[in-house]
Order: sequence, then structure tokens, then C-alpha cells
Amino acid sequence: METKRLRMAFYLLLMVHSSLQQTFSENRNNKTELDSAVEELQKQINNIVQELNLLKEQQALQTVCLRGTKVLGKCFLADPVKKTFHSAGDDCIAKGGSLSTPLTWEENDQLYNYVRQSIGSEEHIWLGINDMITDGQWVDNSGLNVRFKNWETEITLQPDGGHSQNCAVLSTTAKGKWFDESCRAEKASVCEFNIV
Repeated sequence: METKRLRMAFYLLLMVHSSLQQTFSENRNNKTELDSAVEELQKQINNIVQELNLLKEQQALQTVCLRGTKVLGKCFLADPVKKTFHSAGDDCIAKGGSLSTPLTWEENDQLYNYVRQSIGSEEHIWLGINDMITDGQWVDNSGLNVRFKNWETEITLQPDGGHSQNCAVLSTTAKGKWFDESCRAEKASVCEFNIV
């Protein structure tokens, strides 16, 4: 509905623009008025185009949220197809998101519950966290150091893989705890999309 109104306003502005050009072209003395009117109309058209693009983006996110779940300003969308870390990350980027990266205990719990419901209770999913550049320095998708961590430390003292296990997974069998894993392993994944 909102898109239709914006399109209608856009077409109306184009018609007004066209009409103004004809009127002002008949009277050359009003050239400065024409220039300022055209400039003003161009600004209005640009604003409408920006609003239309924002609406399209919001509609796309709503579609993702309907197929997935909404959690604390993000939408999660599960992909049960098992892929390598890099393949899963590329697929999320192609959809306009990134591999899920919990920032708080609450978000980690929500992701854990969503994975159990949507993929299964015996699964590991890739997280958008790795230590490929410097062993032991875990960073997120943007290359920033990870502040929130939920490594499994009671039984196996994660991360314990050294140079061979540079990517992180969330385990549903370990109640949402994280493990380091070889990036070449194939796991399910969850893409996250920030809601504006």
C-alpha cells in the first residue's frame, strides 16, 4: 500500500515537472524560476526514490522474518543444508545478511532454541566467528574482536583445536555452547539480518 502511494506521488511530481517546464519555456524571462523549481522537484524525486528503496528493504526483511524468527533487533533464518564455513558465509552474504553471531547470553539462548526447533536437536551450526588470522584471537564477521563468548569449558576446554580448527560452531547437544572446528567441515547454518 505504501509503495503504491509513493509511486503515485512520484508520477504526480513527474507530471508537475513536465508541466512546469512547458510553462516556463514559454517565458524565457523566468529562467531562474524554472531552474529553482526543477532543482526543488529533483530533490523531491530523489527523496521519494530513497523512501521507496527503504520500503523495499523493509519488506524483504519482513519476508525473512516471516520465514525465520525475529530476535532482539535481528532476524534469523536457518539453512539446514550442510556446507563449509566459507560456503555458508557466502550464502548468507548473497541473501543480504551474515552468519549468526550472538552478542549476548540472551541472543545465544534464542539462537540455540531457534536451531533446535528449525534444524534439529542434534546439530551444530556455523557461527560468524573465526581465528584464521591470529590463532586464539577470535573475531566476528567484520573483523572485530569477539566480546561475548560461550565456549564449552567444563569438559573439553574450548577452543582447543590450535591451527587446525579456526571456525566456531554452536552446538545444540551442548545446550548452545561453542566449539572450535575445522572450517572445511560441513555444518548447517543460520543467517542473521539486522533490522533497521
